[in-house]
Amino acid sequence: MQQKYPYYLGGEPVFANDDLAVTDKFSGKVAARVALADAAAIDAAIGKAVAAQDAMAAMPPYARQDVLNHCVARFKARFDELADALCIEAGKPIKDARGEVTRLIDTFRVAAEESVRIGGEVVNLEISARAKGYRGMYKRVPVGPCSFISPFNFPLNLAAHKIAPAIAAGCTWIMKPASYTPIGALMMAEVLTETDLPKGAFSVLPAHRDGAGLFTTDDRLKLLSFTGSPDVGWALKAQAGRKKVVLELGGNAACIVDGDQADRLDQVVERLVFGAFYQSGQSCISVQRIIAHDSLYEALRSKLVAAVKALPMGDPRDERTFIGPMISTGEAKRLEGWIEGAIGRGAKLLCGGTLEGAMLEPAVLEDVGLDTEMNCEEAFGPAVALYRYQDFEAALAQVNESRFGLQAGVFTNDIRKAMRAWDVLEVGGVIVNDVPSWRVDNMPYGGVKDSGLGREGIRYAIEDMSELRLLVVRG
Repeated sequence: MQQKYPYYLGGEPVFANDDLAVTDKFSGKVAARVALADAAAIDAAIGKAVAAQDAMAAMPPYARQDVLNHCVARFKARFDELADALCIEAGKPIKDARGEVTRLIDTFRVAAEESVRIGGEVVNLEISARAKGYRGMYKRVPVGPCSFISPFNFPLNLAAHKIAPAIAAGCTWIMKPASYTPIGALMMAEVLTETDLPKGAFSVLPAHRDGAGLFTTDDRLKLLSFTGSPDVGWALKAQAGRKKVVLELGGNAACIVDGDQADRLDQVVERLVFGAFYQSGQSCISVQRIIAHDSLYEALRSKLVAAVKALPMGDPRDERTFIGPMISTGEAKRLEGWIEGAIGRGAKLLCGGTLEGAMLEPAVLEDVGLDTEMNCEEAFGPAVALYRYQDFEAALAQVNESRFGLQAGVFTNDIRKAMRAWDVLEVGGVIVNDVPSWRVDNMPYGGVKDSGLGREGIRYAIEDMSELRLLVVRG
């Protein structure tokens, strides 16, 4: 990893300053310094994106595909470098970091495939005598310059889920990466400078939140795609004016374990541990609530606690590490306070919860009050709450008793229960016989309620980043 990074304005590197210090999340020491964009730079970037939009839209699909395929090849060549940067700037255990680089490559590869599949449809207009002889058809056209704001927890892949479909759709764009973790997006921008994208087509501009209002309010931008916290996301939507808005927000994902899972409880627990504590629980689809049938609750609790106690904690660079640091000491203290608050209101701490710096020992709780933050809000860290149920319908209702609705998991051998969950759970996705944390990068991914608007997954993001244009021909 370099010691200094520029921002990219209109596709050009600019070493304007070194005002943003990026820390090694495990050691707390400054690992690199990054140029920070001001309002003038953001304004200029928007102007360049607007000026480049016609040229971007005119790129034939095969040329956009060439750009995306170049990125795939370069990301493969720089695989270890990208993974190492994630390990440092995000505190992500190295195995998880490699997994994210793999998903980055998958996302650009799928976008390359989809870039030559953006089609249209013939529409039958002869629905009455007055339309006789009229023919209709439509195609998709780019929505125009886009604004992207990406989060800290997946600095590569969640940025890729905005950048790759925009290139495939023919949209210019500006991006504000998270200040905690800007380096991954800047490395992606460096690769894009090697391509034939039109001059000015993209910008990656680290910026403080209080100085980045133009990303949201400027009417020259035609779409805002934000991934982050619900409070910030809905506030940005209110400020966005006439532009389209796509929001990928938070969750407190629940997973139901049916009573017929006793004969494979070890496998279920293995997946629950992964879902709850993968990258220290810092995922919006992390398992936060486990609702287990009364008949196997005691056995599941025992196995889960034993497995969580055995999770290796420490330096993210160590191949054995499963639990690394949270993104900051402040976030770790916030979650420690939520755990203590739940205990103060009657919850029982079964293991974990000890805090040292940004390292929070993975915690399992039971008897967590339904009105506590640990149940109602997004923990976004290594903590999970256990509940028991007797009636499946009551378990479904408990999942729905949340202001969030991103994904839910259901472990069951009963297809009727699986289909019932799909019918009634108020979420964007139901994952049967696995955890809600499961995702591949071509599926429609997103939530309802306070979990957001719109869908990611390349094909579905392209739909958001394009508009239908109708042609009617009178014969």
